[in-house]
Amino acid sequence: MQGKTVVITGVTSGIGQVTAETLARAGARIVFVARDAAKGRAMLDRLVRANPDAAHDWVQADLSTISAMKAAGEALLAKAPRIDVLINNAGAIFDRREVTADGLEMTFAVNHMAYFIITEILRGALGRGARIVSTASTAHTLASLDFNDLQTVRGYSAFGAYGRSKLCNVLWTRELARRLEGTGVTANCVHPGGVNTGFGANTRGLMGAVLGLGKRFMLTADQGADTLIYLASSPDVAGQTGGYWARRALTQPSAAARDAVAGRRLWEASATLARMPA
Repeated sequence: MQGKTVVITGVTSGIGQVTAETLARAGARIVFVARDAAKGRAMLDRLVRANPDAAHDWVQADLSTISAMKAAGEALLAKAPRIDVLINNAGAIFDRREVTADGLEMTFAVNHMAYFIITEILRGALGRGARIVSTASTAHTLASLDFNDLQTVRGYSAFGAYGRSKLCNVLWTRELARRLEGTGVTANCVHPGGVNTGFGANTRGLMGAVLGLGKRFMLTADQGADTLIYLASSPDVAGQTGGYWARRALTQPSAAARDAVAGRRLWEASATLARMPA
């Protein structure tokens, strides 16, 4: 990773923080997105300590609105006109249905649309050999997409919305890999495992209690970040694309996640929502 530039979202805690620091120690320059200014500055300090010779940088953005996603993408592009690795890791779960200023359900917006928009803006900066790695989840295996209700107006549940957003991650990754054929740029997604981090700290009630109890049995952030780091940096996976990975192994996703027609349909719907070319 010496001299390479890595752009990463979802970096101020958990597996994102571990991934960024590990890649920085390996020689990479890290350019990241943070929502909170204090956490962003603290993360930059950590990266400077990990690799003081690299010109690490960051962008402050709340990736919940389309305008903010686009602004973040353009700001990242200005700071990193050549990118070797793009890691989409920002994500959240919401115990109650929330709607963004764009009218999008919040889980769908943060967990899927931010991946789609930022990657589309940065694609031109990814040269041959570059890698796109995105955090998905085994939660996708319990989900299906209703293209007539992508914003989960009917029957909202936190885990249901989260699972659908992770299904979107896998479908999108596979369609992205198809569209990148011949460019030398690869796209893969990762199930990090159940990881004991700050994820879900915003939840309340029964779901908050369930998540809190489950964290006692979860992986550490270092363990959860392992496959993400592996796909971002290992020569063993050079050229591998379109895959869903867990524990450093190529793993078959659900049948719904392998639906190429649904992948293309999701891409077109996402482009329409983002007002970007399909």
